[in-house]
Amino acid sequence: MARALREQPGVISGMDDAATNCYRLCHGEGDGLPGLIIDYYDGVCVMQAHSVGMFRAKNRICEALQSLYGEALKAVYDKSSGTAPFKAGLDLVDGYLYRRPDFTAGEITVLENGHRFYVDWEGGQKTGFFLDQRDNRLAVGQRAKGRRVLNLFCYTGGFSVYALAAGAESVCSVDSSRRAVDMVERNVALMDENGSFSARHEALCTDAIDFLKNCPEDAYDLMIVDPPAFAKHRGVLSNALRAYRRLNASAIAKVAPGGLIFTFSCSQVVDKVAFAEAVFSAAASVGRSVRILDRFNQPADHPVNIYHPEGEYLKGLLLYVE
Repeated sequence: MARALREQPGVISGMDDAATNCYRLCHGEGDGLPGLIIDYYDGVCVMQAHSVGMFRAKNRICEALQSLYGEALKAVYDKSSGTAPFKAGLDLVDGYLYRRPDFTAGEITVLENGHRFYVDWEGGQKTGFFLDQRDNRLAVGQRAKGRRVLNLFCYTGGFSVYALAAGAESVCSVDSSRRAVDMVERNVALMDENGSFSARHEALCTDAIDFLKNCPEDAYDLMIVDPPAFAKHRGVLSNALRAYRRLNASAIAKVAPGGLIFTFSCSQVVDKVAFAEAVFSAAASVGRSVRILDRFNQPADHPVNIYHPEGEYLKGLLLYVE
């Protein structure tokens, strides 16, 4: 059913074509399979079980994927150790459920809207790449030409590559993970045919919040603020909203006049109204004039069941700061 939805013409575009060969195959409740996430990377399926039932059915899920993709399936990797209920007495060890004889374990490169990226599903965050920001990376690329870009919490540099390809004057990628920053530099080099990307790019391994607080005012006129989830359960919701207010206040204070801020929240318990209110409070505290130009969410291969609105976890705003 999940694959059939993605194969319907005009329903979910850009799936497994000449420009994009990575996508979300199964999005839990949104595909009628609560507790199951499967991301597809050019023949490699990476699954995460969020429930005991899905974890115990992982071998049957693997068989279904083999039947679905046939010889095109290179591997199935179970990465449920960080998502399945740890108190259920399960044997939570990540590993391959299937590998084609000619497949070598490890990372591969994938295409997204014509941009190539390394994906490390074994050592990277989540399933290896944040597929949910695909459309939003396009939106950044559409507005990055000639701008000085700051990509905070950059992970493996998806937004950075799109901005460089679009003709950004400069891009600074910041993340506290050395592994992530190394991958950013590799991804930039992967697309850098004539050296122009590397000449305009700087990658820094440092705390993104501290960097933003200490960076010069007006140094950047396009910022991407895409932090990890500040709230994973309702018990910390108030703290999370305060964190979003502080972070966005810093960004609004530092961006150059006429600058753009792409700001996001991936915290499921923070709904889009609460997030917008946190950003409003941030703008009011700084005292600058701010307009909302656009709103963002996850792409169509991350569908939301109308009876499970919590599935709409990703929300974003495009701000114009005078």
